[in-house]
This record gives sequence, structure tokens and C-alpha cells, in this order.
Amino acid sequence: MGATYSAFQLIGAPLLGRWSDYYGRRKILLLSQIGTLLSWLIFFGAMYLPVTNLFDVNSEVWGSFTLTLPLIVLFLARALDGLTGGNVSVANAYLADITEDSMHSKNFGQLAISSNMGYIFGPALAGLLGATMWGEKLPVLAAIFISVLATIIIIFLLPENKPQTISEDPEPASVSKVLGPGQKECFRIECKGKITFNDILKMKDIRFLLTVYFLVFLAFNFFYIAFPVHAVQTLNWNLTATGAFFSFLSIVMVIVQGPVLSFVSKKWSDYLLVISGSFFLALSFVFFVSTQSWIVYVGAALLALGNGIMWPSLLSLISKTSKKFQGSIQGYAGSLGSAASIIGLLAGGILYNLIAANIFVLAAITVFIIFVATYKIFSSQFNLTNTAG
Repeated sequence: MGATYSAFQLIGAPLLGRWSDYYGRRKILLLSQIGTLLSWLIFFGAMYLPVTNLFDVNSEVWGSFTLTLPLIVLFLARALDGLTGGNVSVANAYLADITEDSMHSKNFGQLAISSNMGYIFGPALAGLLGATMWGEKLPVLAAIFISVLATIIIIFLLPENKPQTISEDPEPASVSKVLGPGQKECFRIECKGKITFNDILKMKDIRFLLTVYFLVFLAFNFFYIAFPVHAVQTLNWNLTATGAFFSFLSIVMVIVQGPVLSFVSKKWSDYLLVISGSFFLALSFVFFVSTQSWIVYVGAALLALGNGIMWPSLLSLISKTSKKFQGSIQGYAGSLGSAASIIGLLAGGILYNLIAANIFVLAAITVFIIFVATYKIFSSQFNLTNTAG
């Protein structure tokens, strides 16, 4: 089901991002949010459908389960949410539009903080609501309410932000412009026509940055699909202990992406933050192989440190590649993240069955490749201590 969302986001994110370049961020963000709201309404409605068995699946790869009518509708709901799932990409583009270059890392860090706060309070709220007499229906109703609230905020509180200054000639052609004293054009029409993925790949450094983006997503999906199973089977944690671990991880990440990132981004460039962050992130995954809880928590602290300073800095570098097509760039980046999620979620589960906790070593190797590549490329081209980034 998680892969279904990512698969349809792979299709929708680039399209929504490109639309936001031409029609404005607010309109497309509203469209995306309405899609999320409708998907939760469908999700809720599926809970009241009769459990009609359609057919049975018995596979060595996928396992054994019965496909029912409500389950099909749940998959459709997640597909719709993925297809309109450009919220994050368009929000990143909006933030890049209104942020000065020197503030990119800090502001992207604050945006990441809001996501991590959601990961802290979301599971806790879902657990509390799910423990009531209404069971799983109340958390879904809460998701519907939050989606309605977000839609209202976009409609009434978010100003429009169309990135291009001029999208068409504002004045008709006239003879006086050619032969007389009429004002000649002193502007250039921007954002005209469609930009393709090949056009984006021609931008400076974007190939390398998008490759890093993909590999980070891949490593994290290896971690997220394997760790809950590892926590139960190897660490003997219950649901509460696992929830406490992820809450700790999110809290530390909020601290890192807040005051810590705000401080270091004034001292070091985005390039150095990506290099150092990828090193700590690669190191952190090795700690999760341990069967000792305190060692695993050390790994969590290193993961929060590495990801907390690297990820906002990476988004900052991606946003600086072009001022005109932020929506398209962020949309294609989101699409690559979705592709990595699909591969990571599906392959990660299979790999965990084959190599168990060594999948964390594989994640570490993946990020260590990022560290070596970024160090080699960035250190040879840029002044790493240049605070201008």
C-alpha cells in the first residue's frame, strides 16, 4: 500500500510541479490538498463497505492474503493521494521562490522541522484516538479534519506566488515602437513553453544532486521498512518501545534542524553541510545492527544529526540550480524520491528476509558512496568554508 502511493506520486509529482510554474503555486497546492482530502474520504468510506472476498493470493514473494472489496478501495484511495501528492514538492518550490539564497538552508530546515513535528504528534494522536471505542475510524476522521483545515488555510491565508515575472508580452506591437519614440522592450519573456526532464538534466550540477536525492531516499526506505521488524524480532521491543524510539529520533532531528542548523549554516556552506551530514548519516546506520538498545539510540542520534544538517542543505542546493522552474525541478525530484521509495520498500522487505540486520550495512554503504562522491566533487570545485554557500 505504501508502494502504491509512491508509484502514483511518481506520475503526479512532476506534472503538478510543472503546472505550479505556469499557473501559480497556490492553485496547484490547493489542487493537491483537495486530492488528499478526497482520498481520506474514500479511505473512510471503505471502512463501511461489506467485506466481499474477491480472490485469494498465495505467493512466496507477496505472501498469503485475501483481496477484498474494502481493500481494493483502500488501494484506490492511496493511489489518488499519490497522484495528487505534490504537496511537498510545490511547498518546497514556494519556499525557494520567497527565500534569499543565504537563508535557504535555514528555511528548508524549518520546513523539515514541521514535518518532524508531525511525525512526533501524528503517531501519538493516532494511538490515543485508536484506543477509543471508535477504533481505527477516529484516526481517519482526524486525518479528514486536518485535511479540511489545511485546505481552508491555503484558500484564505496563503497568498499566490507565481514565480515568473513576465509570462507573455504585456504590450501589443505598435509602429511607434519601431519608428517612433515609443518605449522599447527592456524585458525578456521567461517560463515560456514546456520544460522537460532532459532540459532539467542540462542544468548545472543537477544530475549529481538528483542522484544524491535518489540514493538518500533509497537508504532511508531500507531503514524504515526493516527497522520496525528488527525492533520486534531482534531487540524484542513492543509497540510502545518502538514508538518511543521514533519519537526520540524526531525530537532530536527537530533540535538539529532548528538551532543547530541555524548556527552551522552561518559558518559553513551548503556543500560542506551535505558532505559532513552524509558522513554522520552513513555512520549511523551501522549502529542499528547492534542488539543493544543504547547502541541503537546512539545510532538514532547520529542519524538525526546527519540527516538534520544534510537534507535541508541538499534541498537548498537543488533549489539554487534554477530560479525559473522551481516547481518542475522539485516535482521531478519528488518523482525520483517516489521511485526510490518503491524500490526501497519492495526490495528492502525482500532483502531483510535474506540478510536480516545487514540491510542497515547496505544502507550505510549507499550513503557512504554519497559522502565520497560529494567530497570529491564539492571539495575540488568550491570553497567549503564559504558561508555564502
